Amino acid sequence: MLVVDGTSGVTFNDSSLQGAAASPYVLKNRIINGDMRIAQRGTSATVSNGSAIGFGADRFQTDSYTWSAGSNITVSNETTVVPSGFTNSYKWANGATGLTFNSGGFQSITQKIEGYNIADAYSGNVTISFWVRSSTAGIYALWIANNYGSSEIYTTKQYTINSANTWEQKSITVDLSGGIAAGGTWNKTNGEGLSVNWMLGGNANRTGNTGLNTWVNTNTTPIYAWNTSSSVQLSAIPSSTFYLTGVQLEIGTSATPFERRLFGQELANCQRYFCLLAGGGACGVAEGSNRVSLTYQYPVPMRGSPTGTLDATKGTLNQPQGGPNIVTTMNNFFFGTATSETGGWLVLDTSTSPWTTGRVIINAGTTGMIKFSAEL
Repeated sequence: MLVVDGTSGVTFNDSSLQGAAASPYVLKNRIINGDMRIAQRGTSATVSNGSAIGFGADRFQTDSYTWSAGSNITVSNETTVVPSGFTNSYKWANGATGLTFNSGGFQSITQKIEGYNIADAYSGNVTISFWVRSSTAGIYALWIANNYGSSEIYTTKQYTINSANTWEQKSITVDLSGGIAAGGTWNKTNGEGLSVNWMLGGNANRTGNTGLNTWVNTNTTPIYAWNTSSSVQLSAIPSSTFYLTGVQLEIGTSATPFERRLFGQELANCQRYFCLLAGGGACGVAEGSNRVSLTYQYPVPMRGSPTGTLDATKGTLNQPQGGPNIVTTMNNFFFGTATSETGGWLVLDTSTSPWTTGRVIINAGTTGMIKFSAEL
């Protein structure tokens, strides 16, 4: 039975309360793709040694900084290991050899929230809730930071996974005003406003209780101790696993039911930070027998002018007039000066010379041939 109370808010069938402070009608959840349904880059990726990033779902990245021994990490989008009510989860999987980090090295799963989407929350409390499952029970660290300019402010919180290989829901409340009091300057536009980071392990100099339940200005800290001394060092455990889904960050001191957005709306939210130039997304003319100039428009305005990466194995170019002359491999590209948050033009070189100069060219593939990124 659904109960609506003018003072308390809305009580759902599972006895959870949606209080008025959580703003249930407009932008309750400041996390994008918290149920991990969108995975434009693919459903799995390998995170190798170095300053590497792997996406198991859009907007969620595994940050990895150098190790001296260990196996590569795999991140993936899972559809079978999920808690009740969810269809997807983010899986982090360690290799057969646990990681030994170099000085300053660490691994975490991170989402960075754009300043426009979190600016109204800086003066008070927010609550982060999520479903988590790990191969090792114990205490884990979650750290929250701003990264505006050269002065990063962070605080570390702890949560406990009680049983191994079991889905559990966690809730953590953070007073963001403490970051301002500690000297933080918080982005309120299209830069990085706030990051949420699930720590998976790190070097000994990343481990300590500096910042635990208090805000620390990193200008006064030699190295950031994001991992607490009592935390599980999951990265060091061979073949360990960590799953995450149902992530929500909302204003207030209590967690409310997960906000479920329509698939198309959540896809558009993700495309502000990453999108593919898929079939029909660009058209232009052949400048010569092996070079084409294309104009394009992004599905939605991106966070800023993006960078582009050519995927030479995906997507097709087609010259309908006198064609089909379909080409599936491109070996070079560059952007025109008109590239912006909404679109632009680019030049592609093909590995063969199939084109008739001056005739129309379209991209006809469905999986994308240029990847555009404006990630934070």
